[in-house]
Amino acid sequence: MDQTLYFILLLIALCSISECALHQYHIINERKTWTEAQRFCREKYTDLATMDNMNDMNELKKSVNDGTVWIGLFRVRDSWQWSDQSDSSFRYWNTGEPNNAGDKLILIKVNLTWSEALRYCRQNHVDLVSVHSQEVQSRVMNVVKRASTAEVWLGLHNYCIMNMWLWVSGEIVCYQYWAPGNGMTQENCKLEKRKGAVQSGGDQRWISLPETDKLNFICSRY
Repeated sequence: MDQTLYFILLLIALCSISECALHQYHIINERKTWTEAQRFCREKYTDLATMDNMNDMNELKKSVNDGTVWIGLFRVRDSWQWSDQSDSSFRYWNTGEPNNAGDKLILIKVNLTWSEALRYCRQNHVDLVSVHSQEVQSRVMNVVKRASTAEVWLGLHNYCIMNMWLWVSGEIVCYQYWAPGNGMTQENCKLEKRKGAVQSGGDQRWISLPETDKLNFICSRY
C-alpha cells in the first residue's frame, strides 16, 4: 500500500470485532495514522472496521456521531479493498469521493447481471456510474453509443418498499432522465428486483429492468 496516500491526520481509529458473523464497533479514543490504527486493531481486536451493508453503516453512525474515524478501506492501484480481506462490495461514498471529481467513464462490453457488473466495477475501477447532473449524463451518452447491448447498466437501483430510486453511493436520485413510463411509478415488489439502465440508442434515456438481465455496463474510473 502506498503510504504517501495517507496524511498524518488527527483522527480517531475505529476497530471492529467479528462475532457470530455480526460486526461490533469499538471507538478507540486515540489519535493515529491509518497504518497505526490498523496495527492497533489487529493487535487488540480483529481489524479496522468493515461494513457489509447499510445496517452496518447506521450502527457506525450511531457510534461516531459527527466525528471522523478511520475504517478499513484502502486503495490498491485502481481498486478499493478492505483491510480484513473481506469481499464486501458495500460502499457509501460521499459526493465527490473517492477524490473522483475528475473520474473518467469506461464502457465494459461484457454482458453481466447488475450485481455482477457492480462487483466488477468495484474490483477493477471505482464503481458503477452514478449520474448526478446533465454534464455526467452527456458523458454517459457519449460512451454508451459504442455498447453491444440495447441497454447499459448504471449504478441505479430501486428500494421497492419505499418506492425510491437510489444511486449505489446511497444518494437519492435528484437529477433524472427517465424514459416515459419508467422510474416514476411504483415497481411491483413481488417480481424481480429492478435496476436502472440507460438506452444505448435513441435519446438514451433511463429505463427500469430486472436485475438479472445481462447487459454491458459503465464504470467510473480514476
